Amino acid sequence: MIESNQLLINLSFLLDKPTGTTTYALNLLPHLRFLVPTLLLSKPIPSYNHHGVPPNQTAEQGAKGHLRRLIWAQRQLPRIYKQRQANLLFSPIPEAPLYTNCRYIVTVHDLIPMRFPKRFSALTSYYRYYVPQVLTQAQHILCDSKATAEDITDFFGISGAKITPILLAHDASQFRFLNLPMSNYFLYIGRHDPYKNLHRLIEAFAAVPNVVDYELWIAGPTDKRYTPTLQAQVNELGLKNQVKFLDYVPYDQLPIIINQSIALVFPSLWEGFGLPVLEAMACGTPVITSNLSSLPEVAGDAAILINPYNTGEITEAMQAVARDWDLRSRLHLLSLNRASQFSWEKTGTATAKVLQQYL
Repeated sequence: MIESNQLLINLSFLLDKPTGTTTYALNLLPHLRFLVPTLLLSKPIPSYNHHGVPPNQTAEQGAKGHLRRLIWAQRQLPRIYKQRQANLLFSPIPEAPLYTNCRYIVTVHDLIPMRFPKRFSALTSYYRYYVPQVLTQAQHILCDSKATAEDITDFFGISGAKITPILLAHDASQFRFLNLPMSNYFLYIGRHDPYKNLHRLIEAFAAVPNVVDYELWIAGPTDKRYTPTLQAQVNELGLKNQVKFLDYVPYDQLPIIINQSIALVFPSLWEGFGLPVLEAMACGTPVITSNLSSLPEVAGDAAILINPYNTGEITEAMQAVARDWDLRSRLHLLSLNRASQFSWEKTGTATAKVLQQYL
């Protein structure tokens, strides 16, 4: 039996309001339990070994939280590794102590800050200078899709032999078909960053024939850097009563609003995976998404794939799903079938297999 101190899992980044990386990490844990890991996090999780870490080093504390976590990872984490006589550290984000004796495996979810760099952005610098060193010194690298694996090689010159793509999954007990009546809104779920392409989504929605009959719901945390610009665009287009910014929607409410929507419209310019697409398909809700990056890997033939730079294509897809009930019915069945091929058990089992190779 593997001793309890051999594997450390760094969960110092976990958020109280789960988003993608937190959802990923928490859903992996049950399938790594047999490895008897010690979890590094601020709040214990029942039935797991636990080593406490400071609670103020997450994205919820902004840039200061990120910086505190990086300093902790470089200064304190090696000491914990040695104290616990660990053999391997697993970090579900691309962070680990550099130039130490810590052996580690990390997960890369995307390299979007490299594809869409921002001048003077700390996050761009983080991915340009810190992440490549982490990946170079890692024993192995996990990622969410073949598209992200190719990005790691293209941007950082790391051999594909060192990278294992493992597709993510959805919570099948949460995201499922609820047989609720369809309402009159299209739905977007996610952040408001420019690469999410919301300005083109709003423009495309404005061009839908008889747009006064529909609404566009934008679910995701507002961002003072980007949301005001989107709200100004909505006002200029005369859509203030039809485009609703919902802010963060509690996890248990998401399946309800997904089930009742006309379609999930997710025209992102790039994704490492695109979890909302899979969650919507699991609900049997039609999906309109981009034909770029990992999104075709996730959607397969179960979604309408559009060029996200072409607002006309987005408009046509929205109009078709709203009006063509045969199309909706076909996408409903294809979506449920496609989503059934994903599970956290598959993701967790594949992840555990890689970790075991290095323990």
